[in-house]
Amino acid sequence: MTGVILAGGQSRRMGFNKAFIEIDGSTIIERAIWVFRDVFDEVFIAAGDVLVYADLDVAVVSDVIKDAGSLGGVYTALFHANADKVFVAACDMPFLDAACIRRVIKTQGKFDAVTPFISGRPHPMHTLYSRRCMKHIEAMIQEGNLRITDLFDKVRTRQLTEDAFSKLDIKTSITNVNTREELEAVIKERGVTL
Repeated sequence: MTGVILAGGQSRRMGFNKAFIEIDGSTIIERAIWVFRDVFDEVFIAAGDVLVYADLDVAVVSDVIKDAGSLGGVYTALFHANADKVFVAACDMPFLDAACIRRVIKTQGKFDAVTPFISGRPHPMHTLYSRRCMKHIEAMIQEGNLRITDLFDKVRTRQLTEDAFSKLDIKTSITNVNTREELEAVIKERGVTL
């Protein structure tokens, strides 16, 4: 199976590239790579600008469809992966947890997408996707609909509630940081340093 880190965002709300925020001496994207290598046989980054991530010790591929947001990132991940199914996370998730990722994978069955449904909403950047999603993603992009959660209504989706993550810290694993305030809150809550 393949793990792909999406790094195509503009980080507008943060004002700088969130992937390179250092926490306890390592960048968020480095931490994600380490976790993914513990879980997956194949790991790569899907990026809007490949050169930004060229110094990392991991393969980097360019977005197949430009300016298509996270939905285009998922398409790129599926397009380039050697596996039929791909687990996708964002580059701004500082505390991805291998056990939580494995729980998502373990429950895949014959579903096209498996996503945590935590606090009343799906988390598409902590989700397993099948190649069967590609045609639906293409159609959505052609229609101008880049709302990634709409994909879950078009494919066979399993939504995993908090109960599916018994004894696991799924809320921390799905946490991402979009603003300085969110970053500061996470840092304070986790007791880590920038």
